Amino acid sequence: MAYILTLDQGTTSSRAIIYDDKLHTVSMAQKPIALSTPKPDFVEQNANEIWFTTLFCIQEALNRANLNAHDISAIAITNQRETCVFWDALTGEPLAPAIVWQDRRTQKFCQQLTKTNPKLADAIPRLTGLRLDPYFSATKIHWALTHLPKVAHAHAQGRLRFGTVDSWLNFKLTGNHTTDISNASRTALFDIHRCDWSDELLAGFGIDRRILPQVLPCDGEFGHTKRALFSSAIPVVAMMGDQQAALYGQGCHDIGQAKNTYGTGCFLLMNVGQADNVEQTNTGAHLHHNDEQSVIRTIAWQQSTLTKDNQSREKPAAHATHYALEGSVFMAGAIVSWLKDNLGILQNSSDIEALANSVPDTDGVVLIPAFTGLGAPHWRGDLSASLTGLTRSHTKAHIAKAALHAIAHQSYDVLHAMQAQSQKPLTELRVDGGAAKNDYLMQFQADILGVPVLRAKDIESTAKGAAMMVARKLGWAQNFYWQCERTFEPSMSSDQRESLLNLWQTRLAWALSMPC
Repeated sequence: MAYILTLDQGTTSSRAIIYDDKLHTVSMAQKPIALSTPKPDFVEQNANEIWFTTLFCIQEALNRANLNAHDISAIAITNQRETCVFWDALTGEPLAPAIVWQDRRTQKFCQQLTKTNPKLADAIPRLTGLRLDPYFSATKIHWALTHLPKVAHAHAQGRLRFGTVDSWLNFKLTGNHTTDISNASRTALFDIHRCDWSDELLAGFGIDRRILPQVLPCDGEFGHTKRALFSSAIPVVAMMGDQQAALYGQGCHDIGQAKNTYGTGCFLLMNVGQADNVEQTNTGAHLHHNDEQSVIRTIAWQQSTLTKDNQSREKPAAHATHYALEGSVFMAGAIVSWLKDNLGILQNSSDIEALANSVPDTDGVVLIPAFTGLGAPHWRGDLSASLTGLTRSHTKAHIAKAALHAIAHQSYDVLHAMQAQSQKPLTELRVDGGAAKNDYLMQFQADILGVPVLRAKDIESTAKGAAMMVARKLGWAQNFYWQCERTFEPSMSSDQRESLLNLWQTRLAWALSMPC
């Protein structure tokens, strides 16, 4: 039997999952990884810890499956995106802590750049589909070059190498300095139309192209593992950013299909097809970087198109680039953690569903969970949270219900913006992630959207998506694609839906109008 090893390196843990040739999970190993916040707005990780925890998980997953490295047909890597790793090309050692995607240290720089260099600020959405925001890698790299002497010195000496986490792991595995196009598209340095690093943006941020990895398709040839690691040279044949991998793993391969991953935040992506479809979309509803109602554009994946040879066997041909609209909700499962850890309303996070179900509605209570500002489509990082509509008759159950409603309403706002920009109506929403296990939340999401919500049988869509990319590359049968565990059909009347949407929009407008 053949096996695929998927490395799923996330913000809080590293994992290794082994799949068989039917994409059934054979074994899994997981190890937590620490986050460091040495200063306000700083979020860092140890790059060596990222690597060593991944290496540990590989060995542990092999041991649990009673397999050896030579049993593995190929490796896939999926990873937390935008996180920046800097290392020395000669020693292979990190030069600084990894700057995590959550890091906001460049917030003031972004605000200043809008005023001092509007041409560069405007080029980012035009070329990359993204926004000028600390979230993406470009300003983090610029900060490191101007504030970290070791990084600056290596840059001047031509020894600096930069990569997102996928690139770092692949370098440690194979010695190659490569990335895939889905991760490259999250740096705010990559021209998603030309599918190459942008010389204009590199010059604007003072970055030497030589520090950047070679960009390959998601199913590219990324190299073979060093024999010193596993005594076997395993090919690395797939890389994908975690949310793009989840979109792929959710089977959202057609235009207009969308998924929502409910985790600490929500990550929503909608497939808008290949390049010509994106150009049409932008012509119809182009959204500038300072447009309040905006979602970002990104590359979903680039993969080989399959053609038949003279013996009717499928083989890779040219590469097709697929694009997506994406919106990030900053607070989703984190709201539940706030109720538990800060307010003491819950003993366990899983208690929220029963508590919310103990009252028929929120009775006018609305939570705007802007604890770290609001993400898409409002992009108000300066906003504070608000809890309104409270009277003495309200209980913790009303607040719990309002918290779940806030997750669904934020997702609705993002999907509404996606439909406006893509000109494609949403017909269903595919969901995964830890909070997707909450039946009440999923039913309310279906009710407020007015479309079915389909919960995946395998809610670990990220690792599965990367494995699916490998399986396709290897020519394995494709009958293991996405399966639905449960469908939540909308059951709310249109009048009730409109009433709830109006209440949310009224309170949201009030919050957005408040002075910061």
